[in-house]
Amino acid sequence: MIQKLEQIREEQRESWNKFSSGWKKWDDLFMDFLEPMGNEIIRLLDLKSKDIVLDVAAGTGEPGLTIASQINNGYVIITDLAEDMLAIAKENASIRGINNIDTIACDVSELPFGNETFDSISCRFGFMFFPDMTLAINEMVRVLKPGGKIAASVWNVPDKNFWITAIMGVINKNMEIPAPPPGSPGMFRCAGDGVISDLFLKAGLQKVSVREVNGKLKCVTAETYWNVMTEVAAPIVAALSKADAGMKEKIKKEVLELVNQKYPKDGVMIDSSALVVYGQKA
Repeated sequence: MIQKLEQIREEQRESWNKFSSGWKKWDDLFMDFLEPMGNEIIRLLDLKSKDIVLDVAAGTGEPGLTIASQINNGYVIITDLAEDMLAIAKENASIRGINNIDTIACDVSELPFGNETFDSISCRFGFMFFPDMTLAINEMVRVLKPGGKIAASVWNVPDKNFWITAIMGVINKNMEIPAPPPGSPGMFRCAGDGVISDLFLKAGLQKVSVREVNGKLKCVTAETYWNVMTEVAAPIVAALSKADAGMKEKIKKEVLELVNQKYPKDGVMIDSSALVVYGQKA
């Protein structure tokens, strides 16, 4: 892997490890938020009881743990770049009494598995952050058995994801945040028409399909929304770290006002939109 990609990988590993405690704190909230996308991934994979499944960029363990609970005679390898996130996944597995899993910290671009090892591969919200998405999908295809299936989710366009644009929009309005280079890892990198489906097709996958799936981030209050986003989202924390106390307070005030204005009555239940893509190896 070229030096630039290695640098991005190491920065990402450090970041996800750093924020693992925040993800653990808000795990129930986020797993509820992301469950519809995980359920669609599982539906598309059409799992069999003896399947061997790879869950890539699984973070605190989903959808790998749910998959493991559904394939009693099968096995799930749960992978992520960040060891501290996988430690939470192991803890979650223990709490739920799920024994047919293993966790391995590894880079998706250099998967430590033999060719044609897995019946299915899941990847919920990983692709947008992979340093090289082509390397990633090619590695997934390499370790997939002939006829095996891949299903992954990525975030849809910003206009359909107020849960992230609310706070980032206010930050960008108040601070000069340098725009990342085109095509670099980021939340909406795969949101454009055909980005994720073309990636699958170019990797040789067949029966490629894309479906929109919606979720709700059930924060209930704007204050909880602020706390959640400033404890789990690395880009937000990085941006706010460059602001003085007065600017941080101004940004927080404007975010709370914006969220309360949009959700004045029934509590802060923020809609989201994702794309779930599917492909099958010949």
